[in-house]
Amino acid sequence: MQPLVDTATPLITFVLLVAVGLDLTPGDFRRVREQSRMVVAGVMLPPLLLPPLAVALIHLLAPSEVIAAGLLLLVVCPIGGLSNTYSLLARASTALSVTLTTVSCAVALVTIPAATALLELVWHQPFRYSAPVTTLVLQLLVVLVPPVAGGMVIRARWPEVATRRRPWVFGSAFALLAVLLLLVIASGPGYAELGSRSAVALAVAFVASAFVLGGVIAWLLRGTPADRFTFSAEFATRNVAVALAIAMSFGGHREFVWFAALYLVVEIPLLVLAALVHRRLALAMGTG
Repeated sequence: MQPLVDTATPLITFVLLVAVGLDLTPGDFRRVREQSRMVVAGVMLPPLLLPPLAVALIHLLAPSEVIAAGLLLLVVCPIGGLSNTYSLLARASTALSVTLTTVSCAVALVTIPAATALLELVWHQPFRYSAPVTTLVLQLLVVLVPPVAGGMVIRARWPEVATRRRPWVFGSAFALLAVLLLLVIASGPGYAELGSRSAVALAVAFVASAFVLGGVIAWLLRGTPADRFTFSAEFATRNVAVALAIAMSFGGHREFVWFAALYLVVEIPLLVLAALVHRRLALAMGTG
């Protein structure tokens, strides 16, 4: 099952990001350029705020060292590409989401060491996390930019088709997220060994806390409700591929793979539910 997941996950992510691109125009990114303060905050604050948040939750919930290490590995990583799909489903600020995700990966060579140093300061233990250059380059040049750009090209050349297919695109995005979730669940034989109850509790607590933290930051920056949801999703979505690359660089401990999979099992349904609630509220208020 694991080889199937390894193959299917990037393909599903690629299709999801094509759907994201179909919903964007160059004008959306021109508006993002007017939000430079939000872009800087959305990229630089997670590496500064998420490690202390993770440490606080670890002290509060007292999970095993393996589970704690899995979360601490995830929090030093950049934003995950699935955050773009959550903003798409929510009808939030998708262009802002794409910008934050892309820039976050581009500057991860700096933010990962910075977040690691901060972890060492607040955790009082040495860490050896380093940025996986090859994985970050692949994330940018293969996983993130091409599918979004391809979707935008399709919309620019065939706008009527893109508009007509939009409901189908949203439905497909939701279905693909469900498929990804099922594949991850089916490939996770190690949850019992991790101590699933404490691992799930920590993952749920972190996703929820990071989500709220992102929304508060956007509110303080006077962002719109759409911006607030996007910030919430960006803070809560971690780049699992980068985390696994880091884990493999120092031995590939399987417990990190299990916790990363478990984190996705928690993240996807929680953020899809949040996206659908935001979408419904936005439509009810006439802003979606």
